[in-house]
Amino acid sequence: MKLNEIRDNPGARKSRVRVGRGIGSGLGKTAGRGQKGQKSRSGVSIKGFEGGQMPLHMRLPKRGFNNIFAKDYAEVNLGTIQKLVDAKKLDAKGTIDHAALKAAGVARGGKDGVRLLGKGDYSAKLSFKVAGLSKGAREAIEKAGGSVEVIEVVPASEKAAAKKGSVKKAAAAKA
Repeated sequence: MKLNEIRDNPGARKSRVRVGRGIGSGLGKTAGRGQKGQKSRSGVSIKGFEGGQMPLHMRLPKRGFNNIFAKDYAEVNLGTIQKLVDAKKLDAKGTIDHAALKAAGVARGGKDGVRLLGKGDYSAKLSFKVAGLSKGAREAIEKAGGSVEVIEVVPASEKAAAKKGSVKKAAAAKA
């Protein structure tokens, strides 16, 4: 076998059907589109059109909405944090924040920071620096002798807008 003798298996590649190329091809003249009507013309066959009847997608009721101001938190349970501390995957001496939880593999996503939830058994004395936490989580941390600092995470879009505003102010001050 040589490089110039390499071929596909017979029938591996199929050439596309060339419609409208004569009566002998089986798809000549009208090219499989039938006679007359909207669908025989080029560029028209309307998606979802039901012949003047109200289309299905318009008959179904609208439900819900997407909140464009919703915060995206990585939610972490205290029970999970306790397991990580017991397994020595989290340093109990330092402050536990989003970066530490992400490195431990529990805070997935969460572009607006981490939110602690009070599910599970918790007994470690830790200090947290998070974007938010539930009432139960705060009680459990304080009961164990730990501390919590809630920080305000500024979204990237707001940072960009603030930067843009400060550039404009600086330009106005120079003029």
